[in-house]
Amino acid sequence: MRQTVSILSAALLAAMPMLDAATVTSATPSAPATPIQHIVVIFQENVSFDHYFGTYPVAFNPPGEPAFTAAPGTPNVNGFTEGLRNNNPNLNTANGSGATNPFRLDRSQAATADQDHDYTPEQMAFHGGLMDLFPMSVGTAGPPPSAPPAAVTTTGLTMGYYDGNTVTALWNYAQKYAMNDNSFGTNFGPSTVGAINLVSGQTNGVTDMANASGDTVDGGFGSTTVIGDPDPMGDVCAGSGVVQMGGQNIGDLLSARNVTWGFFSGGFNLNIVNPDGTTGCSRTTTSKVTNTTKADYIPHHQPFQYYPSTANPTHARPTSLAAIGHQDAANHQYDIDDFFAAVSAGNFPAVSFLKARGFQDGHAGYSDPIDEQDFVVTTINFLQNQPAWKNTLVIIAYDDSDGWYDHQMSPIVNQSASSADALLGPGNCGTGTQALPGPVPATINAQGRCGYGPRLPFMVISPYAKPNFVDHTLTDQSSIIRFIEDNWLGGQRLGGGSFDALAGSITNMLNFSSAGNLAPFILDANTGLVVSK
Repeated sequence: MRQTVSILSAALLAAMPMLDAATVTSATPSAPATPIQHIVVIFQENVSFDHYFGTYPVAFNPPGEPAFTAAPGTPNVNGFTEGLRNNNPNLNTANGSGATNPFRLDRSQAATADQDHDYTPEQMAFHGGLMDLFPMSVGTAGPPPSAPPAAVTTTGLTMGYYDGNTVTALWNYAQKYAMNDNSFGTNFGPSTVGAINLVSGQTNGVTDMANASGDTVDGGFGSTTVIGDPDPMGDVCAGSGVVQMGGQNIGDLLSARNVTWGFFSGGFNLNIVNPDGTTGCSRTTTSKVTNTTKADYIPHHQPFQYYPSTANPTHARPTSLAAIGHQDAANHQYDIDDFFAAVSAGNFPAVSFLKARGFQDGHAGYSDPIDEQDFVVTTINFLQNQPAWKNTLVIIAYDDSDGWYDHQMSPIVNQSASSADALLGPGNCGTGTQALPGPVPATINAQGRCGYGPRLPFMVISPYAKPNFVDHTLTDQSSIIRFIEDNWLGGQRLGGGSFDALAGSITNMLNFSSAGNLAPFILDANTGLVVSK
């Protein structure tokens, strides 16, 4: 992968004209409020916290797999207790062969079936906070097709988890940098919900839709809320069920302050021909791990395409490498290869969102932890070799849980009573379960926005990250927006019901008085093991 990135970057450097940055814009951007001059958000797919970190920092370490041994003094996380592992509430549900305790998935079982992660079934799995209906409500049987354990062939697969022998890189990053074990999806629901919350904190406000009624619900305020996976309206690669969103997103605020930014998606450049001969919207890659072929570009994973102000519906190419991050025909929407090419050429946007090609985004059913690890490690190794690394913050976050079991009930900061809600019974999202640091703004009460949703992994990797640190601050996907707003926009909020108004801060994971992690921490992209530090 590292060689592939280098070759693609060189090709793009040769193909694009280089313009002086002064010809792109003359306005002065907002200066950052902290030493962080570049933020890179690696936004992956479909993982609950317990699915990757339930036994952290203790790995099983069987022969033949990458070994993980935690450093002395490593803090514990809110993971599996002995009671949860050996007498789990999901063990005794009326679910036949699916009832099971959590169980370890081996590295050889990296390819698994996709679990149900729709808005209503996720709430049903939570069962009002009992967290005991996962196999019954969201479980999907294998692959992997064989035991051990036998539960992989039943709906009990949802109870499976990996440890540091498979998600080795993420566990090693947690040793060197910081993670949060109290971070949640902003709402219940699948990828589109998480992607839109990443950039706007607001899934209410659909202004137009076609053939997407099952993916939306009456959200009040004379508007509609996204609860499913419709594609963005107008995208040339979109399917038949599409929606368009109104209101502002973080890209609008950044552009208004002339802060350089971009969303970089795998497969977005429709001119590239893949080695298998596929091109355009049909570009595909076959995973060596799952042996499945998946589209590189997945329209409902690209949140800025839902907003007319930030959409690039035809996938127009940037006019030059120097224009990346600035306003031009591409409208801040690029291919993932453009990120590596632009940064290699010395043009590093202040705010970058990265979306891997489908087979590397971590989504069960067509991706897997090992292919995901290749992308994440290759990207971070690349960034650590850049001169700007000393002022860079990388966030690894996820769009939804995929329905994988997590034992922690989320705080319900927004009640809902729509036809799709079922947390406390039909049509009932429920009441708050945890006190918030301040009042919930009155505008954040749209129907179909039951949340927070499931608990998700959240990591920060930066010279300024607190080493080997576990943060317990309550955060959600819109906490990323909040940091961007606080660092570049003087604390300006999106308004209109965005959860950024109440999002917890990620700064407890950072120490701006010292860049204590400046030395490169290079991992092997295949094994996740430390190469140099």
